[in-house]
Amino acid sequence: MDNSIYQRTAAVLAGESLTAEQALSLISKVKKNDSALTALHQGAEAIRQQFCGEQVELCSIVNAKSGRCAENCAFCAQSQHHQTTTPIYPLRQPHQLLEAAKRAEQSGARCFSLVTSGTRVLPGEETDILLRALEQIATQCDLDPSVSLGFLDPQTATRLVAAGCVTYHHNLETARSFFANVCSTHSYHQALDTLKIAQQAGLRLCSGGIFGMGESWAQRIELACSLRELNIDSVPINFLTPIAGTPLENQPALSTDDCLTIISLFRYLLPQARISVCGGRQYQLKARQNEIFKAGASGMMIGDFLTTSGSALSLDHQLLQQAGMSW
Repeated sequence: MDNSIYQRTAAVLAGESLTAEQALSLISKVKKNDSALTALHQGAEAIRQQFCGEQVELCSIVNAKSGRCAENCAFCAQSQHHQTTTPIYPLRQPHQLLEAAKRAEQSGARCFSLVTSGTRVLPGEETDILLRALEQIATQCDLDPSVSLGFLDPQTATRLVAAGCVTYHHNLETARSFFANVCSTHSYHQALDTLKIAQQAGLRLCSGGIFGMGESWAQRIELACSLRELNIDSVPINFLTPIAGTPLENQPALSTDDCLTIISLFRYLLPQARISVCGGRQYQLKARQNEIFKAGASGMMIGDFLTTSGSALSLDHQLLQQAGMSW
């Protein structure tokens, strides 16, 4: 193993925090030779094994309400600012969401999230539907119920907890310094406020980003450090799947090595977090998907994503077996 990478690995295993400058130094070494890349992945695997073990956490989501979002996020197929073919439908009913949760549980998921398009869910009928669905999922399934409802206010956060919600998901998406390239209809500060409101209400936090939108390595590190400052419990790593009709439809794909290195980098910077590889896994990693755990991931999303299809469950289970992971 590269000596400097070995030293950084040992420091993280001993409980020290990696600085942004040290993380950027690791990346510069990886870019120079393959042995450093191998050393980085081996170090990330050792950190994952110490802090997370060999048990993979599987999660699943349902697109509970699709399309007509007022935000203009450049990657999103559900934005009303973009011309896409994504289906548009209103909020599904509690029994439909419960059925989706039961399917996720049978597939091996332990966390299940209700995801709605739009800036926020306002008090009234939609909130009531979601609360009823959460109550049913919490009492009838062996799952940790989660929601991703956009911006959040303290009153709604309190009601979510009372209904049995365990986790609030709200991605920062990218570094603050790159955010203006991704979205102009809301601020980074608003996203940070939502995470703090959820945390204050007693909800676990799930927040990560999308990689491959044109951000730099320094900005990837910046995002990881922001998540660390917020003490995020679970970090989803998504890789851009370019959607026709969005501003990023022609964005070139990342290399597989870069994808795996991003996972490793986040493991070094967030050693105790649950790091899951989610959207874009099939598109970007293809035949090397089983390497995500050796790169430091401790979780994976199964089933379909918001607007794109996932792998067949049998293929995902085969992938886990190939990687020697239990779930």
